[in-house]
Amino acid sequence: MQILPIASGKGGVGKSLIATNLSIALAQADKQVVIADLDLGGSNIHLMLGQSGIRQGIGVFLTSSKLKFEHIVLDTGYKNLRFIPGDAEVPGVANLKSSQKKRLIHNLMNLDADYLIIDLGAGTHFNIIDFFLTSGKGIMVTEPTPTANLNAYLFLKNVIFRVMGTCFLRGTKAHDYIAGLNRKGSSLQRVYVPNLLEYIAQNDPESYAAFQDKIEIFHPMLILNMLEDPKDSIKADKLRRSCKEYLNVDMAHLGILYMDNLQDIALNSRLPLIVYKPKSVLSQAIYRIADKILQNETEGMSPLDFESLDDSYETAKIEAEVDFEMKLRYLEELLHCGALSPGDLIETIKIQQFEIAQLRKENTLLKSKLVKAVKAGFDE
Repeated sequence: MQILPIASGKGGVGKSLIATNLSIALAQADKQVVIADLDLGGSNIHLMLGQSGIRQGIGVFLTSSKLKFEHIVLDTGYKNLRFIPGDAEVPGVANLKSSQKKRLIHNLMNLDADYLIIDLGAGTHFNIIDFFLTSGKGIMVTEPTPTANLNAYLFLKNVIFRVMGTCFLRGTKAHDYIAGLNRKGSSLQRVYVPNLLEYIAQNDPESYAAFQDKIEIFHPMLILNMLEDPKDSIKADKLRRSCKEYLNVDMAHLGILYMDNLQDIALNSRLPLIVYKPKSVLSQAIYRIADKILQNETEGMSPLDFESLDDSYETAKIEAEVDFEMKLRYLEELLHCGALSPGDLIETIKIQQFEIAQLRKENTLLKSKLVKAVKAGFDE
């Protein structure tokens, strides 16, 4: 079974949309797929699948000794696709105890399926990170905004330190060194991971070897969502460079998705996007990502075994150009057939300009905060 946890450092970047539609795309390729809603504080996959009247899910399973796990693995009505609901209405279910987390992971690992898609909550809670680490092939979803990319980077940084925590055992020099940095407060935030690992390798080679054994199978993949312009695709390059330089982590690029109001229309219709309009630009982008995952499985390769990781980023840039042209062509067709009036087009452009202006303000605010932080550091 291929396990694909899908996470994001920031909420609202379209993670659940991707998880739901990617699951259906893989199921349509004759793969047995299970999608698990582990966004336990805000479960919503059932809405995207058009499911209603669900009375029990992960929350009830974890708080009841009588309910069997197979009873919460539900049919969706879509061929080859089953669904595990999350139960956000059960109080406290997002704050799993260690024993509950282990019980849930054990049952997930023993599912009979070709693919397990795990939709995770946003943020860096230990439970979210541990679910992300159930596979070396986790998918990071982000968008081309400074805050989303910063949060994606911080999520992966927390993942690296979580792996260190499981490898640097009490009583070792590595554990004592990390504990010392923690006691200094901000020191761990500013630590340069490559230098930290170099220190561990020299002073505690056994702990370093344990860490390397685990991190060697960690090959996260990236999806850049909510693009407005082909130039937005370069934001993925910046995130990749930061992860490589500061975390010693590289990522394959699975693909890009443009922002499209069609997803809201599909949600209101209680239909997944690729079922509602399978030939749309957004749906075709989902299918393209599914094809890459299937190809990866067929060739028996890990994401880092692509002919070149650079190729995956260059391909994503080409996809951004092609999809943008398709979007423009689609708008032209709507204008010519009368389905979209010039006034509708003007209104759409106004909305997009407003959104771009908001992003610029957000970017300016973030830059000013960074400048103040740098100045404060120098003053210290």
